[in-house]
Amino acid sequence: MEPKPFYATTPFAVGGYMLCSATLLIANKYAVYKVAAPSFILFSQLMGTAIVVKAFAAMGKIDCDALEMTKAKKFLPVALIFLSTIFANMKSLQYANVETFMVFRFSTPLVVSIADYMFLGRRLPNARSWMCLFALLVGAFGYAQTDSSFQVKGYTFCAIWYVIFCIDQIYLKHVINTVKMDSTWGRVFYSNFLASVPLVFTFINDADEIQALKDMSTSAFMAVFLSVALGVGMSYFAWMARSLLSAASFTVVGNICKILTIAINVSLWDKHASSVGIACLMFCLLAAYFYQQAPMRADSKDSDDHGDIEKKNLLPK
Repeated sequence: MEPKPFYATTPFAVGGYMLCSATLLIANKYAVYKVAAPSFILFSQLMGTAIVVKAFAAMGKIDCDALEMTKAKKFLPVALIFLSTIFANMKSLQYANVETFMVFRFSTPLVVSIADYMFLGRRLPNARSWMCLFALLVGAFGYAQTDSSFQVKGYTFCAIWYVIFCIDQIYLKHVINTVKMDSTWGRVFYSNFLASVPLVFTFINDADEIQALKDMSTSAFMAVFLSVALGVGMSYFAWMARSLLSAASFTVVGNICKILTIAINVSLWDKHASSVGIACLMFCLLAAYFYQQAPMRADSKDSDDHGDIEKKNLLPK
């Protein structure tokens, strides 16, 4: 069997996803700073991604599935779960700060690993991987404790986000395994287009956002354009990584991205982590490095490993 080209490998997908994810939050912060219209910016990212994908497909540069009612019905829950996750995330951060939310987020791989076993045909993680998952949680809790603004409140919305997020990780992996698509770009188009439609109604009736758009400068337009460009890359690499990793492994990668985002934040803004906090983040990265993806069970029908049942390290060695 000929080796896959690098652009079709797991390290490429994970590396691209981590880079886009870690920088997209910073780009979004800057875009919202320049244009006080967060709903429009999110709509621009989703609809802009769908338009870019279709445009490149029309030029013959990429392959993208045509919009079909059958596929749209199967991807509609993806869009609804995505929007629900964003809403719950925003409400969680409204009542619980980032450090508190981080602890909740870093415990999700433990639940997703069990759901992987129950619903997607994976084996349970081995002892080494369980230790790595608990180490990720301990490191996140240690970092949160070093921050003076750590608060234990907002449990209701954090719990709602937690349930929706775990469903999101499992259901999207199920869609990849069961909904036949011609390419990753097809998944990118369907998920972004369907999720963007309801967002139109969130900003067209908002007088403040409409006024902010009327006052938008050239630099503000470029900031939004940058966030859209990163959104395209983020969406592509996210779907590609989901197709190559288990749901639990993708969740761990997402947590690594949050660590990188925090590292960028503390280097750019005036809020700097302590040496103990930085050590906790490095401990999390070390735990993720030694995590191993659980292989598929022999009796699985919802397989994505194509016969490869060897344990795979999450990050390239």
